[in-house]
Amino acid sequence: MAAGAKTTPARLQPTLGKRIRRDLSRYKYVYIMLIPIVVWYILFCYRPLLGNVIAFKDYKASKGIWGSPWVGIKHFTAFFSSFYFWRVLRNTLLISLYGIIFSFPAPILLALLMNEMHSRWYKSTVQTITYMPYFISMIVICGMLMDFLKMDGVITTILAVLGMPNENYLMKPEAFRTIYVASDIWQNCGWNSIIYMAALSSIDQELYEAAAIDGANRFKQTLHVTLPGLLPTIMILLIIRIGAVLNVGYEKIILLYNSANADTSDVISSFVYRYGMQKGNYSYATAVGLFNSLFNFILLVAVNAFSRKVSEISLW
Repeated sequence: MAAGAKTTPARLQPTLGKRIRRDLSRYKYVYIMLIPIVVWYILFCYRPLLGNVIAFKDYKASKGIWGSPWVGIKHFTAFFSSFYFWRVLRNTLLISLYGIIFSFPAPILLALLMNEMHSRWYKSTVQTITYMPYFISMIVICGMLMDFLKMDGVITTILAVLGMPNENYLMKPEAFRTIYVASDIWQNCGWNSIIYMAALSSIDQELYEAAAIDGANRFKQTLHVTLPGLLPTIMILLIIRIGAVLNVGYEKIILLYNSANADTSDVISSFVYRYGMQKGNYSYATAVGLFNSLFNFILLVAVNAFSRKVSEISLW
């Protein structure tokens, strides 16, 4: 140890109990305000998780959760060996992959473009137009898609002028994923760009001035200053997005679902809804949902560890 360095004797350092009492005394009002939030999470978020035990039982409403017979992994085995397993897994992964490839970069590109807008009025107008679809109800969105994509719909008519077949595209299985992802981009691109706009505002302007002095044009400034400044935000959101790869929302799927496009539109969440809510097979549906959650959790941990190893950016 270097000469003159001072150390605090162990006996003078406050114990864990003293530190806790000191923090409770200092921030007592903060902890009091946290009590309702903690109670709410325990009662409405964590306590219901106990119901997942029915995935290992043959649940009967008349017998209740704890009175229903234990069947182990029967429902998991039934799902893995069923005809629908590979279909819903394939559809879920493909729709998520399309989303990661096309939907995820869209708000980044929009934020970069708006960052280059110097007219305050024009920038505000673009932001308003792109944010508005986010606040439209999903039922309205799906109603618009059904109306626009029918035989004489607006989009169908435009596609027919461009040489595409004049038909109801929601009845074509091969078109469903494109429709789903394209409508998702239109609805959420503007809203999702807000967090990237916030990240852009935190980049030091002196870096741009230094790059300009070195002769960098706007493209090179974007490449060497803007994108590195956005990288931590992009990586965190990408980790979260990949970690939720099986979480394809069932609302739009259910509303656009029909017997003609079922081969490409049926995903895990819609499968759980159909078997749980419509058929009343709660144990089977819970088993499928539990598989979904465990798969996402394992993937999130793996992707987070990989990101921390290669880029030192991670959730924890």
